Amino acid sequence: MKLNEVVPWGRTLEEYKLMFNLSEADLNTKILGCGDGPASFNAEMAKLGHLVVSIDPIYQFSLEQIRKRVQEIYEPVISHVKKNAHRYVWKNFHNVDELGQARLAAMEKFLLDYEVGKTEGRYLFQSLPSLKLFDSQFELCVCSHLLFLYSEQLPLDFHIASIHELLRIAQEVRIFPLLNLDGEPSPYVKPVIHELTSKDFNVQIQSVAYEFQKDGNQMLKIMRRHSDS
Repeated sequence: MKLNEVVPWGRTLEEYKLMFNLSEADLNTKILGCGDGPASFNAEMAKLGHLVVSIDPIYQFSLEQIRKRVQEIYEPVISHVKKNAHRYVWKNFHNVDELGQARLAAMEKFLLDYEVGKTEGRYLFQSLPSLKLFDSQFELCVCSHLLFLYSEQLPLDFHIASIHELLRIAQEVRIFPLLNLDGEPSPYVKPVIHELTSKDFNVQIQSVAYEFQKDGNQMLKIMRRHSDS
């Protein structure tokens, strides 16, 4: 991964709760955040005494490198959203400026926590589809804005291998959103569901109380039918 190809864009704990239907019971489990990037989810959870480990290739870079990249991409991303404002639902955020300020605030919380979190083993430089984590190490994995969103960049076999890897590590996996970058339903959702149900996983599409991309208010929830003892 090259840093100049990365678009760091951080989301908050409150957004994670909505995107993944996270209950209080869920928040008290061992959680793996896959593709968290500069989200403030981990930092906010750590302050509340919860355990989250985040994995992302961006964690190979230093604090200052990530901060510089955030500053570089902010205006281009905001300009793109303004041009395409009709493709988004302005409910959780009322306008582009409010969205931008929320993203900057979330990423600043991440940056302030990053070095401590790396020392504590909460931010790990790892990349799908092969992770250096133990079987059943986590109870829940949440995968935000990676699988399905980048359907044109990441092929179907990558999606299937990655989800199987996450199910090796966690008893339950939740993926959001189910749309690609163009706001269209990912062509991989149906074949992924077919693959997983054929392997006897319990797979559901669930509606969530978060919608920014139009019609992007669903997540995929995958559970092992028999949890390990």
